[in-house]
Amino acid sequence: MTDRFRVTLAQLNPTVGDLDGNAAQARMAWETGKEAGADLVALPEMFIAGYNAQDLVMKPAFHTDAIRAVEQLAKDCADGPALAIGGPWVEGTQLFNAYFICRGGRITATVLKHHLPNETVFDEVRIFDSGPIGGPYSVGNTRIGSPICEDAWHEDVAETLAETGAEFLLVPNGSPYYRNKFETRLNKMIARVVETGLPLIYLNMTGGQDDQVFDGGSFALNPHGELAVQFPVFEDHIGHIDLERGPDGWRIVPGEVSHHPDLFEQDYHVMVLALRDYLRKSGFKKVLLGMSGGVDSALVATIAADALGPENARCVMLPSEYTSQASLEDAKACATNLGCRYDFVPITEGRQAITNTLAPLFAGTTPDLTEENIQSRLRGLLLMALSNKFGEMLLTTGNKSEVAVGYATIYGDMAGGYNPIKDLYKTRVFDICRWRNTNHRDWMKGNPGAVIPDRIITKPPSAELREDQKDSDSLPDYPVLDGILNILVDLDGSIADCVAAGFDRADAKKVEHLLFISEYKRFQSAPGARLSKRSFWLDRRYPIVNRWRDDG
Repeated sequence: MTDRFRVTLAQLNPTVGDLDGNAAQARMAWETGKEAGADLVALPEMFIAGYNAQDLVMKPAFHTDAIRAVEQLAKDCADGPALAIGGPWVEGTQLFNAYFICRGGRITATVLKHHLPNETVFDEVRIFDSGPIGGPYSVGNTRIGSPICEDAWHEDVAETLAETGAEFLLVPNGSPYYRNKFETRLNKMIARVVETGLPLIYLNMTGGQDDQVFDGGSFALNPHGELAVQFPVFEDHIGHIDLERGPDGWRIVPGEVSHHPDLFEQDYHVMVLALRDYLRKSGFKKVLLGMSGGVDSALVATIAADALGPENARCVMLPSEYTSQASLEDAKACATNLGCRYDFVPITEGRQAITNTLAPLFAGTTPDLTEENIQSRLRGLLLMALSNKFGEMLLTTGNKSEVAVGYATIYGDMAGGYNPIKDLYKTRVFDICRWRNTNHRDWMKGNPGAVIPDRIITKPPSAELREDQKDSDSLPDYPVLDGILNILVDLDGSIADCVAAGFDRADAKKVEHLLFISEYKRFQSAPGARLSKRSFWLDRRYPIVNRWRDDG
């Protein structure tokens, strides 16, 4: 009879700090594996604590509780398959990112992460100590090596495990999404199986945590890099992977291979899932937003409807004398298409009261940006009042282009608790709107069809804070602006790089100046879904005060 080994992979969504809830998910997965005859049930990196827990995991009371939770899980899961789960571990004065193997009511092996990521959203070098490169652990008569996440991106840990007797590799991960991340993961893991000659199982978690979304997509490779199993992305999934032992060792039996959607769908799914989990994990059930009749608020409203259901999203139009009839019509049409509540709250009376209050102090001055921003801040005040009164989280609607150059009013339209499109450039906002109008998926709770009126997508963007205002009055056209920002922000390039790419030097210098002087606004801005490796917050950390400019 052929030797077989079954691994139940639990691609699940933990909540940072919810030790009891995370343990309950682990027990549920273990029960599923037990019923399926699994030899090992595996959960992702740091699952018991949630990931990315940042400084919380350094708090002694927290990591002590987390270790106790793993020890209790080992007791609860004593009679059945082995359980593998990630969490913090302490030895002496050192704190480690660990992977625990539990069998027979106790922790039988502890793997310590060696390579600690120190880039983009990760600064594990500051949080954890580096563990030594260890050997494999045994489950029955099978020896398994588990490089933890970053450890599998380097050849030394996997090679050491192979040399010390590992028969296959199980890689637990907390790997967040950015565009084309799956291809990067796959290439790294293929390199490991080619180098070691061992099958490899890659397990990733799912779900949103603050700005990050863990996209699942767990997979399994055979020694020459053949993809044997591929789990779905963005979905909780418990699946079984079987290995058979032959003359050449263990091989993964081909199983389910799920399709990966295109990048527009992936970005949109990230924004929906990020908002849904941010609210669920922070205790909110409903949202509201200012509905201007523009493309950004229309997309945010659509994301909210798809994430929470139309009945849980409130759209509020707050018109002034500068609000066009087209914007009034478009905002209401979009809210109606979505099935969201639509409130109409004119700001004229409140704005006049503020104007009268300030008149003695503003006497002799000329109206300027100050008066424009009063409108935005009055809208922010009214929206926050609704948020407080009805317990609905206020969403902000600034795209990455505006966030980058500060084309937003602090304490005005920047007010709010979350920004689903924070990492989406304006040109991509248009693309995503068109994609959503022609696509609907079963994970969307909103209405199908062209919910965003075409006129919202095609009309010239305007803040409508003064007569005949257009965004292009203050900024380069969005294709130019986004092209320059891609070089300066996403590629960390220079003014010379912008010029070499065909952009006007004066435009590039202007954009760079706006980018630097707006840092203080971003420092106070709401979190938002991370879509790229250069999202504003942890991916890009610049000083607020900065006098340097690129003279190249």
